[in-house]
Amino acid sequence: MLMAALTTFSISLILCSLMVVFASASDYGYASKPQPFYKPMLDVKEESLSIGIEGIILCKSGPKTTPIEGAVARIACLGVDEHGYETAPFSILSKPTDSKGYYFATLYPHQLIRRNLKLADCKAFLQDSPLETCKVATDVNKGTTGAPISYSRLLHDKKMRLYSVPPFIFSNGY
Repeated sequence: MLMAALTTFSISLILCSLMVVFASASDYGYASKPQPFYKPMLDVKEESLSIGIEGIILCKSGPKTTPIEGAVARIACLGVDEHGYETAPFSILSKPTDSKGYYFATLYPHQLIRRNLKLADCKAFLQDSPLETCKVATDVNKGTTGAPISYSRLLHDKKMRLYSVPPFIFSNGY
């Protein structure tokens, strides 16, 4: 009885050792090349297009909502290198909003090509309000946690893929 238990234990130990060997072999390049885990924002045919991100920034004070002139949004993106691995995030700032609260930011392909990157994912965030009475960033439409940039349209005449973000809102904090 003891011999049978010892034999079963030995077989289990050998099987576990083999599983560890096979698992570690894949960690040292013996397995197939990993597949990229991202969906690029631009098609290969569109790599020469610039990327535009637009939206509006508003101030909510009580029941009233008004556009903020001079506010700024931040666009944070993840890049993917030629091997399919994510890089550290990088950010760009929009131009300050106009009198209607409209902002626009542009990401140019040469900024990515220089670093051998493809865009994998971008999000827009509230960055700054010039109004002392309306400076508290809210998470309306994910203004503080990051609004995914996904809906787009192609502007052939401007050679641009334009992404629109829902309105962001600063408040007075009350």
